Amino acid sequence: MNHLRFSQSSCRVPGLSRRQLLAGLMGSGAALWLSGRPVACREGDRRDDGGLVRRENERPGTRDWLLEKTGVDPATRYRCPWIEGYCSRTSVRAGETMTIHVSTNPVSRFHIDIYRLGYYGGAGGRHLLRLGPFEGSTQRDPEIGPRRLRDCQWEPCTQMTIPGEWLSGVYVGKLTAEREGWQSYVIFIVRDDRRADYLLQCSDTTWQAYNRWPNQFALYDDGQNVWYWGNQVAVSFNRPYGKYCQILDAPLSTGSGEFFLWEFPLVYWMEQHGDDVTYISNLDTHADPQGLLRTRGFISVGHDEYYSIEMFRHLQQAIAAGVNVAFLSGNTCCGRIEFQPDFRGALRTYERVDFYGPRDPLAIAGMETLPHTSPSSGELVGARNLGPFTGGADWICRQPDHWLFEGTGMQAGEGIPGLVGWEWHGDPADIPGLEVVADGPTQSAPGQPNGGHYTATIYPGPRGNFVFNASTCWWADGLSEPPGYVRPSVYTTPQGPDPRVQRITRNVLERMRS
Repeated sequence: MNHLRFSQSSCRVPGLSRRQLLAGLMGSGAALWLSGRPVACREGDRRDDGGLVRRENERPGTRDWLLEKTGVDPATRYRCPWIEGYCSRTSVRAGETMTIHVSTNPVSRFHIDIYRLGYYGGAGGRHLLRLGPFEGSTQRDPEIGPRRLRDCQWEPCTQMTIPGEWLSGVYVGKLTAEREGWQSYVIFIVRDDRRADYLLQCSDTTWQAYNRWPNQFALYDDGQNVWYWGNQVAVSFNRPYGKYCQILDAPLSTGSGEFFLWEFPLVYWMEQHGDDVTYISNLDTHADPQGLLRTRGFISVGHDEYYSIEMFRHLQQAIAAGVNVAFLSGNTCCGRIEFQPDFRGALRTYERVDFYGPRDPLAIAGMETLPHTSPSSGELVGARNLGPFTGGADWICRQPDHWLFEGTGMQAGEGIPGLVGWEWHGDPADIPGLEVVADGPTQSAPGQPNGGHYTATIYPGPRGNFVFNASTCWWADGLSEPPGYVRPSVYTTPQGPDPRVQRITRNVLERMRS
């Protein structure tokens, strides 16, 4: 505890005004992050052999990070008003400061338990500390701003400086209201600047795009359509994550975006094997291009839909510099977003401004308002997003002699059941040396083709590196089943951990390291 500095009150820090708190957040590294300037690797930083991650996961784990009592207000369909909150940062370095903002309705004392997520002997998390108790208060819902923006300006209940010994990773704060025991999460990433074998990007711009908190205020809600895909709608990271709104019902993930749904199985599996992995936010990819060069392999996982043009170009530049990339994801780099400053000047709000690709015949409501002048996502990923956008399929091997399939025993035409879904990539790009390693038709239900065709691809970079596109949101389902994991089942149903998916992923990671 002597490495952690925090203050607490009924959602106020004693002796500090809001202006003083924000000024503190603008200091040193925080100011650098908020300005959007890249942070280069420090001289003398060296790549670790995986010992950091291995030693971290040898520490005692617990399943207490799992929520035990949570729910949603039926009138809103998505929020847990009894206790809900958000962090002032999507990612934060050791030594930097962030605040946590919590509301309780009805008013209740509450406490916050902080956990790092990983393998930890199969428990999935390690308890770090308890903050509180706090007196709690019911904080005001933000007004509906221009472009339907809901940008909370809640009072902080605690200000904390990240201890130097906290390893990069995904962290949750488990909020518990003492009055009736209701619970939800806040989530943040601890990042670093060290060299590492693997840099895993959390898809938090996509988490926020689908966040309908407090009720029907996602990037998809224009006030008329429930699934709108145009411009003139903005969202903010300054608000709680409500219950996830599509594919499956997972109230026990409330407050954590999409991390537990599609990303945690990869994190759990990599940390189980002691892989030298460090973590960043989408916002770090946007603001810190130099930081991408400290890794042998950049990894996108799950549902990674929303990219700024800076993210797109920064990844292209990293590939040109020799970084390997694995898109273990689907619907990747589909919507182009632009960041704008929030009420305090941080890049914490954004809106959709374009689609990464041509104007296809099939369109979603509002897509006709977009200019379609951005590059195609296929130029980065290897294949692009196109209609019908959704569907499921078996992941069918097309090149069994490729190094990707070494040790799997797969034959041409052999499929991994249900692994493709619920969104994918098709129409492989015209990139010299690009190979289609798996492909097949998609379906809306077993035996009901929907006219789609997914393609998993690999193309070479200019320095002996490569870019692999798995072409599915559900790739990590084939790797592990962490505690609390809920298997998706729509269009098709993936079948869980599969030694072929595990070996293909290991082949990708080892090729990145070599």
